Amino acid sequence: MFNNLLESRPVKARSTFSTVMSLVFHTVLIALAVKATLQATQEKEKIEEKVSFVEVKKDEPPPPKPPPQEAPPPPQSFQVLTAPVNIPNVLPDIDLTAKLTNESDFTGKGIQSAKASTNMAKPEGDQPYFEFMVEKPVTEQSNTQRPRYPDILKSAGVEGEVLAQFVVDTTGHVEINTFKVLKTSHELFAAAVRSALPGMRFIPAEVGQKRVRQLVQQPFVFAISK
Repeated sequence: MFNNLLESRPVKARSTFSTVMSLVFHTVLIALAVKATLQATQEKEKIEEKVSFVEVKKDEPPPPKPPPQEAPPPPQSFQVLTAPVNIPNVLPDIDLTAKLTNESDFTGKGIQSAKASTNMAKPEGDQPYFEFMVEKPVTEQSNTQRPRYPDILKSAGVEGEVLAQFVVDTTGHVEINTFKVLKTSHELFAAAVRSALPGMRFIPAEVGQKRVRQLVQQPFVFAISK
């Protein structure tokens, strides 16, 4: 039927260059797509804000006020004064004929002043007087014996002080049983003062020109002369 056969166009083989270019093109497209995806993810992470919840402490209620304190009762030795119920509203009668001043008060002549009372406070029982209770306090005689400086402390160059308390009787002697050390820097200094007190002499205290026993507090200083 057909005497002449039609020859189809021969299919040309794909060149290697085209294949390589196609791979490169698709690779670039994929890389661009991955990069765009990564950038979008990073931008999304930047936009998202981290939200944290902070617990707010509630204000504590103020402490309860202490109950009002009642006033303490008055001491038993005092009396509570109360205002009188009926207050007089009438002034007492005034004698208008009486003299306002006494002429004898303006004579210019004075009167003899009263003498000071010598009745000073006295201690109870056989207790000695204190210094503020006497007119003339105890004084140390100038030629009296003095405490001896302990040799061991003197050779070591140790200085100190003793505050002693004792009673001086009416003869100027120390009642050694009343001796007491109030303060000392070394026990040897206190022992030296106690040993010297029986031989020391004092001028007794006086009240109303009468000798009395007095409690004395006297310091004794131990110093090395240089």
